[in-house]
Amino acid sequence: MSTFVLVPGFWLGAWAWDEVAAPLRAAGHRVYAVSLPGMAERACEAGEFGLEEQIADLAGLLVREDLSDVVLVAHSGASAPVGGLADRLPERIRRVVYLDGGPLIDGASVYDLWQPDYRRMADTSVVDGRLPMPSWEFQSEHGVSTAGLDEAALARIRSRATPHPAGAFRDRLRLTGAGAALPQALVSCSFPLSQVRELIAAGHPYFAGMSGPNWELRELPTGHWPMFSRPADTAAVLAELATL
Repeated sequence: MSTFVLVPGFWLGAWAWDEVAAPLRAAGHRVYAVSLPGMAERACEAGEFGLEEQIADLAGLLVREDLSDVVLVAHSGASAPVGGLADRLPERIRRVVYLDGGPLIDGASVYDLWQPDYRRMADTSVVDGRLPMPSWEFQSEHGVSTAGLDEAALARIRSRATPHPAGAFRDRLRLTGAGAALPQALVSCSFPLSQVRELIAAGHPYFAGMSGPNWELRELPTGHWPMFSRPADTAAVLAELATL
């Protein structure tokens, strides 16, 4: 059996993994679903909660619970703190899985990946150091697919969303390379693997590293929020990757 640490993307908390964690636990796996500092049930915590604070919080979980041989899962924007954690505590991690996201290179930020219109939206929408979740329409216009989610699901997600600390997407990730050789995987949901492979072959700076022998590539066709649109299948692909 495996130990999973599930880290949600922007605006989400541990609650986002409920329907993924349940079948994993039923199969006998240990699952730690995370709410990052200042998010969800931790929204009342004081602090600015930049990227380094997020990484330190995740590291604290692994040390406090004495977790090792961890399958570390990052959804979307959680790629930054998860990549930082893998760099700092590689000895505790079995595999890093990026769920409809990807690793950042040293010195990059999530903000760097956004289109100019998305960056302008973020710059003008931050209130008290936090970015509220943009409208579904705006996200769709900027390539964030909601495929597989009906209006009720969209309303439920929005009702539970928490404004995200701006430092978490503006701060630059600093890496030593200590975790670069770890087994890693991409589960692509919004884009077909054929497109991902084209970007890898073209040497795109955010995909080129996925050509290494320590990478596994999987496709789970749905929108950008697979833990809501295909939770059972998300659990199944994570369980499969844990066995490799």
